[in-house]
Amino acid sequence: MPIASVNPATGETLETFEPLDAAGLEQRLARAEAAFRTYRTTSYAQRAGLLRRAADLLDQDRESVARTMTEEMGKPLTAARAEAAKCARAMRWYAENAEALLADEHPDPADVADAGAARAYVRYRPLGAVLAVMPWNFPFWQVVRFAAPALMAGNVGLLKHASNVPRTAVALEELFRRAGFPEGCFQTLLIGSAAVEGVIRDPRVAAVTLTGSEPAGRAVAATAADEVKKAVLELGGSDPFVVLPSADLDAAVATAVTARAQNNGQSCIAAKRFIVHTDVYDRFTAAFTAAMRALRVGDPMAEDTQVGPLASRQGRDDLAGLVEDARAHGAGVECGGRRPEGLDAGWFYEPTVLTGITPRMRIHHEETFGPVATVYRAGDLEEALALANDTPFGLSSNVWTEDPAEQERFVRDIQAGGVFFNGMTASHPALPFGGVKRSGFGRELSGHGIREFCNVTTVWIA
Repeated sequence: MPIASVNPATGETLETFEPLDAAGLEQRLARAEAAFRTYRTTSYAQRAGLLRRAADLLDQDRESVARTMTEEMGKPLTAARAEAAKCARAMRWYAENAEALLADEHPDPADVADAGAARAYVRYRPLGAVLAVMPWNFPFWQVVRFAAPALMAGNVGLLKHASNVPRTAVALEELFRRAGFPEGCFQTLLIGSAAVEGVIRDPRVAAVTLTGSEPAGRAVAATAADEVKKAVLELGGSDPFVVLPSADLDAAVATAVTARAQNNGQSCIAAKRFIVHTDVYDRFTAAFTAAMRALRVGDPMAEDTQVGPLASRQGRDDLAGLVEDARAHGAGVECGGRRPEGLDAGWFYEPTVLTGITPRMRIHHEETFGPVATVYRAGDLEEALALANDTPFGLSSNVWTEDPAEQERFVRDIQAGGVFFNGMTASHPALPFGGVKRSGFGRELSGHGIREFCNVTTVWIA
């Protein structure tokens, strides 16, 4: 079956691609194996030069790259430009810092002398070809945050991108080729999901990283475990946004809207559950609802659009199903809760605020991937913390409080891979990114991320 690029704002099929056949896939795997044999011996300076060139090209191509992303998955064009710029910055960060992050580690000689070693150290060596199974919601950033550290470590990359962003997948391969990376160092595999297991099992593939849904993560992790291969998973999230009485409410509301509506609400690290102390609940909810209602929904190519369409019809319908289930079980719909008028051609959904959420509702337990916020009232800090942790996910969290003791309590007890105080969760190359519970395992970005796909080698010299 052809892989189609469909504009979610119009439903128009833009282009179709034939998936790789067995011979084509074999050719690319062989090419990756051959590339690794020589690329792993290149210097950090050589790799950094190539990655800086890729960043320069991405800056030059920012407008066309942004339009490709917007046409394929519907994010506002302004957000797509920002994503491209972020990718270029991350490439330069890894080009600048990778050598130091992977420098040899030397223990105190006295600590290893009793083992008979005159000298011992730890060296980080690349593993080989790393398969990346990537999602459509940040179609450039998700790939670059894997590819930049992997390539700087001396690995080579194989990209199985989401099937609804084939143009972006092709553009990424072309970017690294134009930057001068040797043939086979970064390749896109235009294959369906059913072919992923076979690629993971191929002995020329050393490891796999996936960003995506929990079911996809389970399948990939099971195959990798069966083959005894390293895997890193970044899965779903239902991040809490906790507002306590000492918070700057105006700032909290403004940030809450951005945190929920960014990328049309389709982000694993978007704030989704707003847990508000009873002392400020009414004021926060009224202001938050008014601001969500005021968001401009429309053509993602328009410069003033703040919320575009959902990436797929199925995604829009799944989101609507969660809202209808909550409504049927007594939730209050403060705003939204339907398809916007006048936008029938695409997969749009109004920014929505729900209150009165209970555990009987699916939305209390499931991730909302779209511009729908649930607001909870908490009687005190203990209840707020309990609600924040009452989810199978544990990706990130946001807490608004000026009280140092409250901040320390959340650092100690929140079940998440990150906690952001008085601001919005964001990913940055200098900081590790990943989750706990059903949000996955392993880390991307920072030194932790670049070392995930390295052979941590002990060198002992008598």
